[in-house]
Amino acid sequence: MGGLSIWHWLIVLLVIVLIFGTKKLRNIGSDLGGAVKGFKEGMRSDDETAKQIKESGQIKEGGQTIEGEVKDKKTTNV
Repeated sequence: MGGLSIWHWLIVLLVIVLIFGTKKLRNIGSDLGGAVKGFKEGMRSDDETAKQIKESGQIKEGGQTIEGEVKDKKTTNV
């Protein structure tokens, strides 16, 4: 009732290959790799955008400046 040995893992791997086939597993692997690559590129572009905004002075240290104007303020009693 201890841990699984290497032979147990090999049998599990063999069953998975028999069920899904090598082509399907290869497609799953490439799709997963593409998703991870896309995620990393997205995170990198977010970091670069934040760095550019900070360097341009749009965001001051300690907070963010939001500009806006209230055009019409109506209160309704329901």
